[in-house]
Amino acid sequence: MIDVPANRPMTPVEWAMLLTLALFWGGSFFFTAIAIKELPPLTLTLLRVGIAALILHITLGVIRQRMPMDRKIWAAFFVIGLFNNILPVYLIAWGQVRIASGLASILAATIPLFGVLVAHLFTHDEKMSTNRVTGLLLGFAGVVVMIGPAALAGLGGDLLPQLSVLAAALSSACASVFGRRFQAMRLSPLVTATGQVTAATIILVPIVLLVDRPWTLAFPSDAVLGAVVGLALLSTVLGYFLYFRILSTAGATNLLLVGFLMPVTAVLLGSLLLHERLDPRQFLGMALIGLGLAAMDGRLLKLARQRAGK
Repeated sequence: MIDVPANRPMTPVEWAMLLTLALFWGGSFFFTAIAIKELPPLTLTLLRVGIAALILHITLGVIRQRMPMDRKIWAAFFVIGLFNNILPVYLIAWGQVRIASGLASILAATIPLFGVLVAHLFTHDEKMSTNRVTGLLLGFAGVVVMIGPAALAGLGGDLLPQLSVLAAALSSACASVFGRRFQAMRLSPLVTATGQVTAATIILVPIVLLVDRPWTLAFPSDAVLGAVVGLALLSTVLGYFLYFRILSTAGATNLLLVGFLMPVTAVLLGSLLLHERLDPRQFLGMALIGLGLAAMDGRLLKLARQRAGK
């Protein structure tokens, strides 16, 4: 792998990967809303990462890649497995049981805000800038407008579930900054994704057996089984392959812009698959998110300044 400066505009390929990741992760709220009706959050989290780990190990076997045996690498896998898989997935699922999905989506969209702060504090090449702060504020405003300010009506009511989703966002932001070290370890995105979900599975198995006692649960319906497969295959296997691929070249702050794009993909999926009507406010929200992303990227502002100076 080649060291690439993280504090730079993303390439078209990286933007395409980020949009694809947003599609996979935007669908995770839909899948979770279905699965959580019949499965406890801990069991759902275990099924998601466990099935993903199985698929990824089979994939590595087919392409004849081996997992590293170094203890330091596996220690890093366990840390990122906890902060990138277990805590965010469980905390959001737990929160979604108790608060509206619209409010949960807005709270989850704070991931880029936390990401910029954590990256500023703990990295040398992803510091805050005027463009980034402006873009973040525009993007977050776009999420609120698109989902609907009415979703904020419940803000402060069920405080603990709301703090749970915010904690998930902070955990994801910390994980993205921590995950930068896998580039220095010369690990491929596929190996890193496999190690992460494997470590998460190992952590979760005894906890789920002790807390949820899954053998006492009713067998899930076909709809729930389909949602679990969607979460494992799309949101986890393919999602985390793209996650580590983007992280290795574009950096943590750029990667976490997916938090603004997920609501966009969720709304568009609802329109395409469920024939939900798009309101004018949703188009306005998408426009604000687009402006925020453009400000973060910086190239359009730079071009505008150059033309103004002529």
